Amino acid sequence: MTAILIKDADILTLNTAGDVLRSTDITIAGGRIQSIGASPPGFQPDEVIEASDHVVMPGFFNAHTHAAMTFERGWADDLPFDRWLNEKIWVAESALTDEDVRWGAYLAAAEMIRSGTVGFGDHYFYMDRVAEVVEEAGLRATLAWCVFGMGAETEIGKGLEESIEFVQRWQGAANGRIRTVLGPHSPYACPPEFLETVAQRAAELDVGVHLHVSEFRDQLESSLAKHGVTPVKFLEERGILDRPTIAAHVVQCPNTHMKLGMGVTRVPELLARGVNVALGTDGPASNNDLDMLQEAQLATLIQKHQHMDPVMLPAEQALRLATQGGARALGFPESGVIAPGRPADLILFDFRKPHLRPRHNLLSNVMYSAKSPDISHVIVDGRILMKGGELTTLDEERILYEAERRAWRMVNADMRTVRAYDLEK
Repeated sequence: MTAILIKDADILTLNTAGDVLRSTDITIAGGRIQSIGASPPGFQPDEVIEASDHVVMPGFFNAHTHAAMTFERGWADDLPFDRWLNEKIWVAESALTDEDVRWGAYLAAAEMIRSGTVGFGDHYFYMDRVAEVVEEAGLRATLAWCVFGMGAETEIGKGLEESIEFVQRWQGAANGRIRTVLGPHSPYACPPEFLETVAQRAAELDVGVHLHVSEFRDQLESSLAKHGVTPVKFLEERGILDRPTIAAHVVQCPNTHMKLGMGVTRVPELLARGVNVALGTDGPASNNDLDMLQEAQLATLIQKHQHMDPVMLPAEQALRLATQGGARALGFPESGVIAPGRPADLILFDFRKPHLRPRHNLLSNVMYSAKSPDISHVIVDGRILMKGGELTTLDEERILYEAERRAWRMVNADMRTVRAYDLEK
């Protein structure tokens, strides 16, 4: 692995004390941070990043997305959720191929690297293709193959047993950068006995679960009417919550929540109860981007607005949700802090911009002023994935070409209705 020296940087450590360091060096070797301050004796860098007027901080972890939904970006906007799913999303996905997922994931990976994401939790189809993209791109990821359990005709590509084979095939791959979990869609789409089977198989495999739960109030009301319990209690009774669970939208996705009229996640209450809250973008078909900096900014603003309280979810706490909270949720608990011995999963902001001066408070600059194009470098597992605004692991020009032409093909192909969102059934 490359030895890297980052020189003369300002650092948002996000350590327990919240230390902010000025004009400080960082050394990286073996995929980890070796020192902050003086270099270790005999340290010889292969790469030197001159970081004066730059801010280093932990990279973002996107805890809930559907990466290859980049193919449906801008294709299903301004619709209520039931029509969004029934008339657009679930129909278009009937024409989805594994190569569509590959190029959709490539497009997502390029976008995520450019906006400072170092790891993501993906819940979609043909996940072998996504795993291959993650391995090539150099990112971290926790991957779930979405399954419904309503019959073979409702699945995309594979059912539960094949998704289990995927979990076993890719667990710990890419030098530990890839983790796998099971991905039932939701308590409103999956039959109760199927959820029980998923919980049993997850326990046998010693893996977690990634699914949707309580996205809208009508899903809560439907669960109470049908089962006499909330969706969360329903999942607990099925055994799902006995496993580590990524629950969207306890993973708060504020951009999607506002755009689809979902309401506001009760983040302060969840945090008070000891829940690990993370942030996500959701898929580009609903967001419509994968910009985690924007999600962090919206996360604090939407809570202040909802509670009419300007001190609610302060900037540092929101930034921790977007970094440490997501890293823990995805199974990478050592990431999210700039400290010796921690994984070198970090990003650099170029502060040589009018909107980032003066530098009274670097954290406030990042949270309330910065834009994702201000990110100049991205490092994951000690490897530089973006240097001076240029991607180093992906062929961006080819990705832009292939992704767009394949996306046009998909939405113009023969499509069919494979399942229906209907809470009355």
